[in-house]
Amino acid sequence: MVRSTTETVSEPVRSIGFLLLNNFTMISLASAVEALRMANQLSGEKLYNWHTLTIDGQPVSASDGIQITPDASVADQVELDTVIVVGGVNVTKAYNKAHLNWLRDMDRKGCTLGGICTGAYPLADAGLLDGYECSVHWEYLASMQETFPHVRCTNSLFSLDRNRFTASGGTVALDMMMNIIKQEHGYRLSAAISEMFICDRIRDESDQQKVPLRHVLGTSQPKLVEVVALMEANIEEPIEMDELAEFVDLSRRQLERLFQKYLDCSPSKYYLKLRLLRARQLLMQNTMPIIDIAAACGFVSTPHFSKCYREHMGVPPSEERAAIKKGQVPVEPEAAPSVVRRKLISKPQDSISSGAFSEAKKESTFGSVNLKGKS
Repeated sequence: MVRSTTETVSEPVRSIGFLLLNNFTMISLASAVEALRMANQLSGEKLYNWHTLTIDGQPVSASDGIQITPDASVADQVELDTVIVVGGVNVTKAYNKAHLNWLRDMDRKGCTLGGICTGAYPLADAGLLDGYECSVHWEYLASMQETFPHVRCTNSLFSLDRNRFTASGGTVALDMMMNIIKQEHGYRLSAAISEMFICDRIRDESDQQKVPLRHVLGTSQPKLVEVVALMEANIEEPIEMDELAEFVDLSRRQLERLFQKYLDCSPSKYYLKLRLLRARQLLMQNTMPIIDIAAACGFVSTPHFSKCYREHMGVPPSEERAAIKKGQVPVEPEAAPSVVRRKLISKPQDSISSGAFSEAKKESTFGSVNLKGKS
């Protein structure tokens, strides 16, 4: 049922500033902002304001060459309660001491801080991620771990840790923002946003980045890369270890040694993990019966599949599937830290979101999600 557009706004408004670094990634910025726009449209309420900022108020170029003129400079003192740093290409040369000092100042003022794509890098450099979980694009993961040892870098798509949130890049910002919207305004609204953007599902913190093995190993171990590629291409009918070794002119013992040295596990365990990850994708993305998923992932029986799945994922596949239907994917407790929010600003400064909100009133879906009794 569509709510009246004359209804008094009852939800607090969150004012978010996007600090754009030179060569920022446009897709990450758009993914984050669009989630906020759609939250306003579907709720029929102005839940979020957003502003684009640069350090000096001058235009800044995205990594695709498109130039953006920001709404303000950081010196304009726009009233914010959340700041999200939008990074991109060559991030270590995209910020300076002025950026770091301003971020520290916003932290002292009690702002929630976030980073998308490589936006976590300046936050870490400012010492604002020490002791926090952090997600960053896999290309920068090793560098982050080496440069900032006090930051708890993870391979998760995104991390929500107290008053910090970070997303690895690409469209992950959309998933992260939908999870934040779910925490603040309920599952119905986040699910409706997902439907509007035709997402298969809302990914959560338990989802991992798929880091190309060639990035981890470089060109030093072509045979190992080739074996893993064979494994990934043969999930439904797994290849025997002896046969895999023969494909790359190695003995089984040599293959075992390669996996232990570079991947810290046996080839059979690595293969099993690939098959279970594929099974999890199938569980989450379609309605295939569990018996069919087991067969599609190379398991000879459903009980064997369920046993392996529970041992590695922490829950049986049937429980995972049931949780998905309820809208919550079970994750290990330590993988889902709560996000503590500071008191929201009820009357933030006007922003470009006002124009978007006015346009949203013309849409048939405006106010289609009632936030009363949200769940």
